[in-house]
Formats: sequence, structure tokens, C-alpha cells
Amino acid sequence: MRRVSCTLIAAALSALLLSGCASMQRPEPGISEAELIAMRGSPTHEMQDGNIRILEWSANNSHQYTYMAKIGPDGKLVSYEQVLTVKNFSSLKPEVSTKEDVLKTVGHPNPLESEYLPLVDSEVWTYRYKENGAWDSMMHIYFDHNGVVKRLENGMDPLYIRD
Repeated sequence: MRRVSCTLIAAALSALLLSGCASMQRPEPGISEAELIAMRGSPTHEMQDGNIRILEWSANNSHQYTYMAKIGPDGKLVSYEQVLTVKNFSSLKPEVSTKEDVLKTVGHPNPLESEYLPLVDSEVWTYRYKENGAWDSMMHIYFDHNGVVKRLENGMDPLYIRD
């Protein structure tokens, strides 16, 4: 009797885990925007980039992950990716990139971590992220009064530093 109960419990747990994995599937290019939203929920932000719509999801409270989907003019998914990466931050160029470029590249910062710093006369957007998928890091992006990137500053996230 006990062996049957353990087997049933194990089967139920396996089914639960497999159903959880199915809901975490990576969206495949070619699905419709409606299918994507049914899968991921409503995006936290939406933007337009020419004839491409960009949908953005901030994945958790620490904002270490932001996912972006690009939707083509036909309403189909073109790409879906986690955008808080060294590669994407590196593509932002001081004296060239603008706030709009930043939003389309790495998404919106946590509103609680965007501020104006009078001593350096800059607006600063801060992004917490997993550098190379492993290190708890922060990227600070400084903007001038025209909304152009002045500099980027990367470092360890003090929220995760242990004594």
C-alpha cells in the first residue's frame, strides 16, 4: 500500500514539474503576438522601432532580467531575448546613443533607480543584471541634458555583497 502511494505521489510531482516546464517554454519565432501574450502575460512596456513593435517584460523584482520580443509588421514574433547582457550594454556608445537607443536595447530601468545627480549634472539610469549569467552586477548609464549617453559605469551590485 505504501509503495503505491509513493508511486502516485512521484507521478503527480513529475506531472506538475513537466507542466511547469511547458509554461516556461521559450517563445519561438513565427508565433502571433496574441499567442506570445497568452504565454508571457501583458508586457510591462511597448515601443515602436520603425515597422517593428517591441514588447518588454521585466522578469522579477530585482530587475536582473528583462525580456524583449520584436514583432514584425505581420504581427508575428521575429525574436525574443533576455536583453540585460554585456553585449547589449557594450553596444551603447557615449556621445552617440540616446535614451531612446537605451530603451530599445536594454529596456526601461527600475523607476526607483533612476535619478538626477546634481554633483555630476547627469540623469542616471541603473540596471541590476546577471553579468555573463552569473555575477550580480549593476550598470549605471549617465545622460546629459539632451538625453545623450555621457558614460556607462559597471560594478558589483551591493545588494548581493555578503559580509
